[in-house]
Amino acid sequence: MIALENIRKTFAGHEVLHSVSVQIAPQQVTALIGPSGSGKSTLLRCVNLLEVPDAGRLTLGAHSIDFAPGRRPGHEAVQRIRLQTGMVFQNFQLFAHQSALQNVMEGLITVKRWEPERARARALALLDKVGLKDKADAWPANLSGGQQQRVAIARALALEPAVLLCDEPTSALDPGLAAEVVAVLGDLAREGMTMLMATHDLRLAAQVASHTVFLQDGAVVEAGPSEVIFGAAQDARTRAFVQTLST
Repeated sequence: MIALENIRKTFAGHEVLHSVSVQIAPQQVTALIGPSGSGKSTLLRCVNLLEVPDAGRLTLGAHSIDFAPGRRPGHEAVQRIRLQTGMVFQNFQLFAHQSALQNVMEGLITVKRWEPERARARALALLDKVGLKDKADAWPANLSGGQQQRVAIARALALEPAVLLCDEPTSALDPGLAAEVVAVLGDLAREGMTMLMATHDLRLAAQVASHTVFLQDGAVVEAGPSEVIFGAAQDARTRAFVQTLST
């Protein structure tokens, strides 16, 4: 279980998250949707503590951290959380000086201290999983955006995280390349991978997520099964926002 309880976050005196609470069940894909500035990416980044909340509680598996103004969690507590998460960024964030294979191997060697041959076998299996085994020796600069994002997904999966966090995974891609990434994420969802994604791509949310949370102005407006949020939302603000899916 992943739980964010009464999360608050302020930047430069402006509170961007107002006591936000979200729960993600195991093997559930949850999409965070909302207009720009709604706080969805900030909330996502609070899960692996790339952003440290000012108040509230984070629970990930057996570990919980309570936050308070002026008090930062210790290094060990942060590492316990981060080792359970895999992160897929909007702009891929691959190491440009490493091949696709080396990018996926990196965490296995530096974090898990695996022997290179064991890491190579695992990395090749993950590249095969995302349809890129034939690109193992390619440099990021020679891959399309969709291919780079699929390598990034493989890299995030390498350490067998409890949850895969996706921050706008398709927004840097044109529709054709985005479809490649959606297909991979859809496969992971069907396999039971726990995922939390912040996205402007309502088609991605509707197709892949089993649960959707609509945020606006740093607060949860409505949350529920995706078919309800996209087909029979209760709040007028949610209905107005998801109507853009059909336009």
